[in-house]
Amino acid sequence: MESEQKKKNPKKPWQLNPNWAQLQLKLKSNSFNKYSKPIKDPDAETNKNSILGKRKERPDAESNDSKLNPLIPTNDDCSVTDVVAMDCEMVGVSQGNKSALGRVTLVNMWGNVIYDEFVRPVERVVDFRTKISGIRPRDLWKAKDFRAVQKKVAELIDRRVLVGHALHNDLKVLLLTHPKKDLRDTSEYQPFLNEGRRKSLRHLAAEVLGVEIQNGEHCPIQDARAAMLLYMKMRKQRERNYQQMGRAKSTLQTVRNRKKKRKCVFFFRNNCLPDRRRCEIGQSGYNRKVIGEDEQWSENVV
Repeated sequence: MESEQKKKNPKKPWQLNPNWAQLQLKLKSNSFNKYSKPIKDPDAETNKNSILGKRKERPDAESNDSKLNPLIPTNDDCSVTDVVAMDCEMVGVSQGNKSALGRVTLVNMWGNVIYDEFVRPVERVVDFRTKISGIRPRDLWKAKDFRAVQKKVAELIDRRVLVGHALHNDLKVLLLTHPKKDLRDTSEYQPFLNEGRRKSLRHLAAEVLGVEIQNGEHCPIQDARAAMLLYMKMRKQRERNYQQMGRAKSTLQTVRNRKKKRKCVFFFRNNCLPDRRRCEIGQSGYNRKVIGEDEQWSENVV
């Protein structure tokens, strides 16, 4: 009877939990072979012997971000400030030797762009000078007319201090003038000169700002920002020099005006030339007065 019951109800084999089965497989695969020699890491040994221990390695992205580029603006204020910097890129017209405006950029004192436009010259473009200017034919397809850009730039720089490098070239292609007292040209500033010779903006940016620009095609935004940073670094000293120059000119002008205000005494006889006269250079010139036809002398004090 018992044997018949065992046959009817045979014992089922013990089954392992599938989670335990996976764990055993992992342990077998990761088991350490005592006969195999571990691979020595030379960097680990050097780190053990070092006093400071292992140094935490930083990714390249973080190391590059740690070096901040001074040409990147620190805020988003795009308002027109009292000081603006300008840079222009030219193209060749006529036979290629004549320059015309191809692009103009204005930035405020924080380096934010307040105006940046491609310009369609009046004359036909012969040489785009792409290697330097960065201007291509497609950039001028929908560019603004020269007169409209000229008018807008004149409004933006009116009654403001204008900063730039070799500004006479930029104003020449814009066919504009600006008061000399409001010009701040980094190419003419005395501390930036090399034995009286002007340095390029590229060299000044590398020496003073530690930034590389104009490696290939020129970017007017970067050039304008570099000129503004150069001005802002020397702003206090430079404005002090301009004030001293202004005071010297004003004192010189007052001395000249005093000399011009001297009295002039002229003696005339009828309509003839004076037989005798005592004269000092005066501001209002000659003042004649004729008294009758008889021989009388008149004295005019101017």
